[in-house]
Amino acid sequence: MISYAPFYNTLLKNGITEYQLIFKHGFSANILHRMKHGETITLRTLDTLCFILDCSVSDVICYVADDDKDSNLQT
Repeated sequence: MISYAPFYNTLLKNGITEYQLIFKHGFSANILHRMKHGETITLRTLDTLCFILDCSVSDVICYVADDDKDSNLQT
């Protein structure tokens, strides 16, 4: 599964708040809501975040293996 934990660390490191993303950069509050709940985002959104935060993709998302998913694929 994809984790957005690096995103929140990057925000903290850069001193940027979600409020600033929404009101200064015009970022969608709905997308932030989706990220908080582990839902998918588009590559365009990922690109926008990397541009705003001046960071790489790995500073926004990371892959975390889901053991349950692997066992479901084998059945």
